[in-house]
Amino acid sequence: MSFDYMKATQALNYFALKEGGCISRLKALKLIYFADRYHLRKYGRFITDDIYFAMRLGPVASNTADIAGATDFMGKDESKYRSQFIAGKGKNDITSLDSPDLMVFSESDIEALEFAWDSFGCLDKWDASDITHDYPEWLKHKNKLDANPGGRFNMPPPDFLDDPVKDLDKCYELTASEKEIKRDQIEERQEIESFWV
Repeated sequence: MSFDYMKATQALNYFALKEGGCISRLKALKLIYFADRYHLRKYGRFITDDIYFAMRLGPVASNTADIAGATDFMGKDESKYRSQFIAGKGKNDITSLDSPDLMVFSESDIEALEFAWDSFGCLDKWDASDITHDYPEWLKHKNKLDANPGGRFNMPPPDFLDDPVKDLDKCYELTASEKEIKRDQIEERQEIESFWV
């Protein structure tokens, strides 16, 4: 999949503005996870086409986390684009520098971002992190993370179609047959995109 750094930057910016101009990096990344979970379940793709890893504090969109933290893993174009819209405020916060450019998003992307904010925006960063531990795509890696707290384990997109055991917001309800159709669509898309890598 081709990661979209503009969408990632604007999603971080969107949530920073929703939070009043500044948001915890941890909370922003969890809100993006919820938006991506919703979008994948309803539309068959992540908003930014990022790669997810299970880590100690929950699911992490890898490239988006690099942008959020302004790490050395960002490319020159990503860094330049980021600096126009968001900045770090201290070590763990993201502050908005300008209104988000919503033109980078599709209507369904914006729908998913709004869903994440409306459903989970009221949580603080620790509650947002804790609740992600009850979703099956992270939970399947819990024992490995308990044994290796500094590790990270790939979370394949089809795993996001599974429902949590606990009574949690599924981030878009799917029937069993809809899950199978979506699973086939996601796997077919991954197979097609693998030819372009």
